[in-house]
Amino acid sequence: MKLASLKEGGRDGTLIVVNRDLSRAARATTIAATLQDALDHWEQAAPRLNALAEALEAGQIDDAFDLDMGRLAAPLPRAYEFVDGSAYLPHVERVRRARGAEVPESFYTDPLMYQATSAGFLGPRDPILVANEDFGIDLEAEVVVVTDDVPMGVSAQAAAGHIQLVGLVNDVSLRGLIPNELAKGFGFLQSKPRSALSPVFVTPDELGDAWRGEKLHLPMRTWINGQWFGEAECGVDMQFSFAELVAHAAKTRPLTAGTLVGSGTIANQDTDRGASCLAEQRTVETLRDGRASTPFLKFGDSVRIEITDAAGKSLFGAIEQVVARYGA
Repeated sequence: MKLASLKEGGRDGTLIVVNRDLSRAARATTIAATLQDALDHWEQAAPRLNALAEALEAGQIDDAFDLDMGRLAAPLPRAYEFVDGSAYLPHVERVRRARGAEVPESFYTDPLMYQATSAGFLGPRDPILVANEDFGIDLEAEVVVVTDDVPMGVSAQAAAGHIQLVGLVNDVSLRGLIPNELAKGFGFLQSKPRSALSPVFVTPDELGDAWRGEKLHLPMRTWINGQWFGEAECGVDMQFSFAELVAHAAKTRPLTAGTLVGSGTIANQDTDRGASCLAEQRTVETLRDGRASTPFLKFGDSVRIEITDAAGKSLFGAIEQVVARYGA
């Protein structure tokens, strides 16, 4: 099934089910007011939501309505936790090589992960608001999963059963602020503003054979200002599966239902497939040409992030955003 949230009913939106071609929707408030509410009672809510989704697909919901992407909030407008990994080591290897550093051996066995912003997510059509272009505005096209309650110390094998939803995230980064923050040795803060989520989240069964080994085996397609930017394959070069990432996050603490776990920027060894963030493209240029030539995003620039199935149908809907100047 496919789930989304309307921009109504308060900060956490109103839960709706969406049909497979993303054209029709129906409110699910008789089952759960919000997606977080559904995740809090997933064992009871999921079967009822699935039945509602099947009825919508069959045209049996009298009060169903046409889906308007502009009316959608993020599926989870705010979440208890968002932890973001860096599971695509080609990206890490290139970035470190560009500055003459080796990749520590531990990176191949112990995932990189940081605590990201979860107090508010942008909707799929909301602008990226930034105060200053000099901050180095960048997109990061990633896959994200949502868990139910995960016990502390869970194994990767058991963690697979706690992945209930899959979606996309534009994990916005401010590259000009990152070096000084990391130099402090205390991680990201100002350099990681709010991220945007895809219009819908889907249950893994909706992905069919494309979801295997707790990885999504489809290309991540990105465009900047309407121009093709990349289509890195999500299932290739992913060092750690989502089950391994969830287990890593839960090593010393349980994860609350509604926790988001991100893949990190999708990147392949094959650079002909393009990139999923500007920092990656600029690194490729630096290694090839001795300098980066692609600029970071400017006010007025647009980004589009989407994954389609083998038939070309959008699975999660597209994240479509414009970069705009923030004015208090």
